[in-house]
Amino acid sequence: MATPAPRLRRPSIDWLRGVAVVIMVLAHTMDAWTRDADRPTALYGLVVKIAGMGAPLFLFLAGVSVALAAGSRARATGDTAAAAASVQRRGWEIFAFAFLFRLQSWTIGLFRAPAASLLKVDILNIMGPAIVLAAAFWQGGRRPATRFAWLTGATVATALLTPLVRGASFLAVLPDPLEWYLRPPPGRSWFTMFPWAGLLFAGGAVGVLLDEARDADRDRRLNLRFLGWGTALMAASFAGSYLPSIFANSSFWTTSPSYFFLRIGLMVGALGLAWLWCRRPTAHRWSPMLVLGTSSLFIYWVHIEVAYGSTSAAWRHALPIWQAVGGFLLLTGVMLVAALVKNRVAAAWRARRRRSVAIARS
Repeated sequence: MATPAPRLRRPSIDWLRGVAVVIMVLAHTMDAWTRDADRPTALYGLVVKIAGMGAPLFLFLAGVSVALAAGSRARATGDTAAAAASVQRRGWEIFAFAFLFRLQSWTIGLFRAPAASLLKVDILNIMGPAIVLAAAFWQGGRRPATRFAWLTGATVATALLTPLVRGASFLAVLPDPLEWYLRPPPGRSWFTMFPWAGLLFAGGAVGVLLDEARDADRDRRLNLRFLGWGTALMAASFAGSYLPSIFANSSFWTTSPSYFFLRIGLMVGALGLAWLWCRRPTAHRWSPMLVLGTSSLFIYWVHIEVAYGSTSAAWRHALPIWQAVGGFLLLTGVMLVAALVKNRVAAAWRARRRRSVAIARS
């Protein structure tokens, strides 16, 4: 029997996801705890700009994981359809988690929020279906080049359709909970499939390239190219933002294709930078970013309640900005400890389960 090649470890992806976790905690704590008087300051404006990259990174890296997981399963089983189906099941699980999370928040809040809040569209509501679609696009191509083309085409189509979808009058006939998945309610900045799902599709296209770089030398060359490709895409997108828009209803910060691709360029370049960082001489040491990155869903689930729930109601929108920064640092540390405890408990549970199975078989 042929011995399969060892799987190439890519800690840089988990490390970059850890960066996204830190940005996520920063975004939510500063939004929830900073007093209104300090929000017009330059520091808070900088925080808002940094915070805006948290959700795109999560979606982009989820797309990378779609291609890597599907490719790995397909090589292990020889069944492309089954590999795509297993990834799609994970997408539906995340979609279910979105409603479970809302139900938990509603219950902890003693049902004070309107019942309609259970249908609010948040990042998990978009990530789940987008994973299902990305896996279908991945399965649609039999070769890596075709898969890359499918996912790239889906990325471009999502970006270009976003201004049109946001301005389409015929969508008003849809029930509100369905329309919210395509465009947000007036005055809201909720997540929607257009354009947020396109960031996950872009990650899937990048993941196809990474999945084909299955030895260290090819992986090194590809990640170094990401630096150049990301920079070029950012520069082209920035230059394009100064051209007259072909869309009548396009806004740079929400629906502009230029801003969409500028963020993709930034994240592609960040993949290359994360790879370089994880190749430094001290990279073998313990890394809090890796802990955070491998526990991202757990931390998302817990920290939202801390930031916006009853536990922090006493200082909601009441802290000076520097105290809010201190709260962010403290909560990040607490989440790191919680992730470590969770990992230890899970490892002990798995060890007991293995011993139980071994005893049952003996």
